Amino acid sequence: MIRQKKNIGLALGGGAVLGAAHIGVLRALEELKIPISFIAGTSIGAFVSAFVAFGKRWDEIEELANELKWLDVSSISLSQFGLLSNKKMGKLFKDTLGDVTFDQAKIPVAMIATDISNGEKVIIKDGEISTAVMASTCVPGVFVPIEREGRLLVDGGVVENVPITPLKEMGADFIIGVDLISKRSSRKPKNIIEVILNTVDFTLMAATKLQTEEANILISPDLSAYNMVNTDNVKDLIKTGYEEAINTMGS
Repeated sequence: MIRQKKNIGLALGGGAVLGAAHIGVLRALEELKIPISFIAGTSIGAFVSAFVAFGKRWDEIEELANELKWLDVSSISLSQFGLLSNKKMGKLFKDTLGDVTFDQAKIPVAMIATDISNGEKVIIKDGEISTAVMASTCVPGVFVPIEREGRLLVDGGVVENVPITPLKEMGADFIIGVDLISKRSSRKPKNIIEVILNTVDFTLMAATKLQTEEANILISPDLSAYNMVNTDNVKDLIKTGYEEAINTMGS
């Protein structure tokens, strides 16, 4: 049984608003009494993992998600490096959790970002949580890159969309991965944001399939019916994530 494993790691992948499905997965884990020893997140997965690491239950995160609109964590930027700024995301974390750092987390957590100067994978495990989340969720071309510890960082999905690697380094001996994009079919974009997000997704799909082979269990909900930037379907995304997790882990 999964719940009998000693060091279970949870890897939450990227997928913009589709990340609401992660909340459903968290609900399933709680109902199945599967304890998480380590958690890692990439992009929207970093957003969710930070709250989990600091003791927020799935229903508390759901309340945040239901109130969150795509532009609530963004503001128009005049930078030459991106269309939007996600500084409001950092403020959301500070308003909710305070000025917390990684070493204060109740569950050890790591996040993945990409150094846009050299393409290196950056695993963030220390320092301030809010800037780490901003860096990991910084979709290139959409958001202005985040400067952190001398590096210019963007979305970690560019290098590892479902963060298995940091969990292995942290000591997890059983890994549950959540992949939001592998079953997603494409749809005609309606704006520049969706053009960029679709482009990033197409680039990631093949690499993600290879990376997730190391997961002991992979939860891959079919989210083809949902838009990556439309928050009107948050409740349905949560339900879909929950049902897929129950079907995958409940047997």
